[in-house]
Amino acid sequence: MNKVMPILLFLCASISVLTTIGIVITLVTETYHFFEKIPVLDFLFGTKWSPLITPKSFGVIPLLSGTLLITLIACLVAIPIGLASAIYLSEYAPTRVRKIVKPILEVLAGVPTIVYGYFALSFVTPIIQNIFPSAGVFNALAAGLVVGIMIIPMVCSLSEDAMSAVPRSLRDGAYALGATRFEVALKIVVPAAFSGIVASSVLAFSRAIGETMIVTVAAGATPIMTLNPLDSIQTMTAYIVQVSLGDTPHGTVEYGTIFAVGMTLFVITFLLNILAQYVARRFREEY
Repeated sequence: MNKVMPILLFLCASISVLTTIGIVITLVTETYHFFEKIPVLDFLFGTKWSPLITPKSFGVIPLLSGTLLITLIACLVAIPIGLASAIYLSEYAPTRVRKIVKPILEVLAGVPTIVYGYFALSFVTPIIQNIFPSAGVFNALAAGLVVGIMIIPMVCSLSEDAMSAVPRSLRDGAYALGATRFEVALKIVVPAAFSGIVASSVLAFSRAIGETMIVTVAAGATPIMTLNPLDSIQTMTAYIVQVSLGDTPHGTVEYGTIFAVGMTLFVITFLLNILAQYVARRFREEY
């Protein structure tokens, strides 16, 4: 048994590594075949995306801009609210309240994203249309707001964990010098937990970029370059869902676009995760 268990545990640990390698090989192989037919520069810097209709264009910039617009709106919602919630739970909330509120916030992260999508379409969108009559049924603002609500638990939980790790002696020293609780939270705890807070924000940004069902249901399928959040847009993940429904023949250039878009999304999220790890290590405070 002592000889078998290490081997079994190693195999279990290898599953995630092998899965990642398989995903990368699949994406690289299919993307390479796509770029044999479509120039890389046309894909990366083209400003029109219409691979399924004539005249066909394969510029990914409209999908990228739509994805970043949704992500920006989501982060403007999630990061301030999530950080404020983390400060409350870490510095203000009684222990009993913290034990109740934090699990509820984490349960919110377990709600299926398709539920969030229909919530955005049936509840948030009508409110936006009442405020902004020019907003369409599908718009970036509703999708971005609900994606932001979805990632609040991630920002809050990770930031609160980082703040809770700050030694009590730092807080007591600040109180002894006459600082208020609010000053201690903003000037002592938040700077000391900065690496964890930034890492949680970057991971939330990465999570928002990769969101699929909310943007598929609520944001629309119009790949245009716009800064107007009331317009219908299309994200990279929503396009992948559109082509993966089965109407596009396998092996065609149009079908290959999902791998090229998926590879672009993979590279972006991979770089964001590396950035989060670098920030966490670079600014980590050890006590």
